[in-house]
Amino acid sequence: MTVVALKDVALFLNGDRGKNYPSGSDFKEKGIPFINAGDLSDDRTLEKRSFKYISPEHFEKMGGAKIQKNDILYCLRGSLGKFAMHIENYQGSIASSLVVLRPKKNVLPKYLYYYLGSNISQRLAIKNDNGTAQPNLSAKSLKTFKILLPTIKRQKEIIEILDNAAALRAKTKQLLTEYDALAQSIFLGMFGDPLTNPKKWKVKKLKELSTKIGSGNTPKGGSKVYVDEGITFFRSQNVWKNNLVMDDIAFIDQETHEGMKKSSLKHGDILMTKTGRINTENSSLGRAAMYLGKDDKANLNGHVYLIRLKKDVLKEYILFILTTNQYREYIRRVCVGGIDKRQLNKNHLEEFPIIYPPIELQKEFTEKLKLIEQQKELAKQELKESKDLFNCLLQKAFKGELV
Repeated sequence: MTVVALKDVALFLNGDRGKNYPSGSDFKEKGIPFINAGDLSDDRTLEKRSFKYISPEHFEKMGGAKIQKNDILYCLRGSLGKFAMHIENYQGSIASSLVVLRPKKNVLPKYLYYYLGSNISQRLAIKNDNGTAQPNLSAKSLKTFKILLPTIKRQKEIIEILDNAAALRAKTKQLLTEYDALAQSIFLGMFGDPLTNPKKWKVKKLKELSTKIGSGNTPKGGSKVYVDEGITFFRSQNVWKNNLVMDDIAFIDQETHEGMKKSSLKHGDILMTKTGRINTENSSLGRAAMYLGKDDKANLNGHVYLIRLKKDVLKEYILFILTTNQYREYIRRVCVGGIDKRQLNKNHLEEFPIIYPPIELQKEFTEKLKLIEQQKELAKQELKESKDLFNCLLQKAFKGELV
């Protein structure tokens, strides 16, 4: 089986980096998409909801890549190894942080797409990083990445195997989405919209239900003071919707932790991200989750809020409200700042209106929620297994070990 360089299977097209590069008033509410790294979603498709647009006239003036169906957009700066496939027919141009890989006739687009997601390609991206202030990969280096190139017939067979594994993974992921929708449906049936409050429940401000609302801290020295093990230090990338993700977790030593006592966490504290984007469901601003570890064994940085509820307040009920779709739209309305850097101010957070039905009803809902969460945990395990299977097959495919 032949091993070739990426330049042998794809054309590499840069965006326009000249005088016609758009900025400021060049961006319009509608028009031709101008795609940047932030528009490459986690599922490796293009996220239309975050697009910026330029006029058709401006688009015609621009040189460089004009995207076509089956092009792969690859990030060269910042989030190295991040990419997406353009699976539709609309036109668009790209930011200077991206490069377009346009598959040649000797490679199927989906085969190239799967290769770029493999550990082989991802490790090469890290190895060839030549950035200082931020990660940076040159298109020249990317062109040299080695790829196993079987016949078109064999490529089709590999794609079919990986597509089936990906479908299993997607099916399990969809089950988690359906459990979330079920919980949302039960909540709305019992209490109605938490913001419009059609059932006229009593409303309390979040600060009335809390003993503490405040930001975390950035330790003196920033990331330079992180250690290999010690006190868990949560950052915004660890806080997701009702889920604290321990991937890429940081640690600080006991002395640093002692110097940031105000943001030392207690069991049951709610964490909410205070800065970031808010254009997609998984946007970084306003995500909330509960800390279930031991008291004073974790801390958090300045991009995350700490919400400590009163002892008689049902924490699971409050957290659920803060993670509803309705509250995501509410946070979108009250936050401040530009598209790429929004912020939720402390006074906004303190004034959050919380519908407060009788505690017996709250308990009834949280018991139902607990049952759903138990089923979700089983589905999460299935999702992990299906991801592991997919990744195993993916690595074997590009080592020539897939039979």
